[in-house]
Amino acid sequence: MVAKIRRVVTGVNEKGESVVQFDGEAQNILLFSSYPGAGVTDLWVTSEIPVDNRGDVDRGTLPFKHDPDPNGTIFRIVELPPEEKSSAAVDMDAAMDSLGSKNKLTAQERTKHPTMHFTDSIDYLVVISGELTMIMDVGEVTLKGGDCIVQRGTRHGWANRGDQPVIFAAVLVEAIKQRGH
Repeated sequence: MVAKIRRVVTGVNEKGESVVQFDGEAQNILLFSSYPGAGVTDLWVTSEIPVDNRGDVDRGTLPFKHDPDPNGTIFRIVELPPEEKSSAAVDMDAAMDSLGSKNKLTAQERTKHPTMHFTDSIDYLVVISGELTMIMDVGEVTLKGGDCIVQRGTRHGWANRGDQPVIFAAVLVEAIKQRGH
C-alpha cells in the first residue's frame, strides 16, 4: 500500500478567473506485483511543448509510462519499501513492462543491483521522506528528506536500506539520450 497523495490542480473558469479544478486524493496508482511494496502515483502528464494549460481534461489519469512522450513531462510520486523486505522479490523486467518501458538492461547489466535501469529523460527528484540510495555504475550516494537529484538519463538503481518506506517526487522531462545505452 502506498501513501495517499492529495493533488490540487488549478485552471481557469469560463469568466477567466483562476480556480481549483481538481482537489482530492490522486487516483492513478500503480502497485508493482513484481516489486512488492513499491508503487508509483502519477499526478500530471504532458505531451507537448509549450504545454497547453487550457481545458479541463485530467491529465493525471492518463495511462502509465516509464518515459515521457516526445516533448512531454511526467510528474509522479514513487514509494519504495525497505530493501530487506523486497529486494529478493524484485523482477525489474516485469516492473518496467508494467510501465511500458522500452529501456531494458540485461541481467548482466543489473548485477550491481536488481533495480538498475535508465530513462530517456532528465529527472528532477526530491526525497520527501525516508532514505534513498542512488546506485550508479561507479559509486553511490545516499539521500535523505529534502535532498534533491538531477538524474540525467544515466544507468542507476534505487535502494532503500532503511527500515521505513522512502517517498520521493519525480518530474521527468524528455531528453536526448546519454552515451552508453
